[in-house]
Amino acid sequence: MTDQTGSIHKTVLLKETIEGLNLGQKSLVLDCTFGGGGHSKEILLRYPNIKVIAIDQDNTAWEKAKEKFKGLEDRITFINRNFKDMDSGGVDAVIFDLGLSSDQLEFSGRGFSFMKNEMLLMTMKENPGPEDLTASDVVNTWSEKSLADIIYGYGEERFSRRIARGIAEARKKAKIENTFDLVKIIEDAVPTAYKRRKLPKKLHVATRTFQALRIAVNDELGALQMGLEKGFKALKAGGRMSVISFHSLEDRIAKRFYKKMEKEGKAILINKKPIIATKEEIKNNPRARSAKLRILSRL
Repeated sequence: MTDQTGSIHKTVLLKETIEGLNLGQKSLVLDCTFGGGGHSKEILLRYPNIKVIAIDQDNTAWEKAKEKFKGLEDRITFINRNFKDMDSGGVDAVIFDLGLSSDQLEFSGRGFSFMKNEMLLMTMKENPGPEDLTASDVVNTWSEKSLADIIYGYGEERFSRRIARGIAEARKKAKIENTFDLVKIIEDAVPTAYKRRKLPKKLHVATRTFQALRIAVNDELGALQMGLEKGFKALKAGGRMSVISFHSLEDRIAKRFYKKMEKEGKAILINKKPIIATKEEIKNNPRARSAKLRILSRL
């Protein structure tokens, strides 16, 4: 379903995130993953005097979402930057929503989705230059061992070695240039029973490999670690940080960072266990199934 701007993205755990931030009427909020603007817009509508600093590495994010913010432009500042490079300070709340926007999957043309035949880029940058790493670089030039390591480590794919071998063999014959080429290689590499399996999540056999490549191309886990540290430094005493993660690697990094801050006496955990979506939200938005929300407060 699309909204009036053509967006199909649905923000996950919206109510829980905003309420968990314990915002005041004049709070300054740092939205580190602006995406479709869901959190930022809801905050501005709920609190007439709040201001938002919105960050996104993809410059098209603001272009696509700014129609939603008509009449609110004076209270939101958009910065085209990776959140690991942020330099904001003195904020009352920080939001990280680590899920890939549905709009990026569907409309970016950068090869994030295995459902569309696109060039293998998978970079969050709108116009990657020759110096920027792409998924094509990874699958065509990285060693078979490195491919197996990232597909297993970042994608948690148990057939990582078979897939890496399939990629290495295929590229000897021709360069792997688009998503459908890669999907075919993955499908040919894994056992037939694996393709026919029935799982609660109904994951396509290419899901984990595509996830792993996207994480590697954008150094998402390294960026998250740096982003959490900078986001925490940006918080005022009493300010809160919320992190919504969608897979175990991200959640593990957030969990460890939170516990480290707590152990050092710099923060308290607002929720000991992650907040998950309700059955109703999952029914309306299946993406919410894997979402986990963690909130901490700076002392």
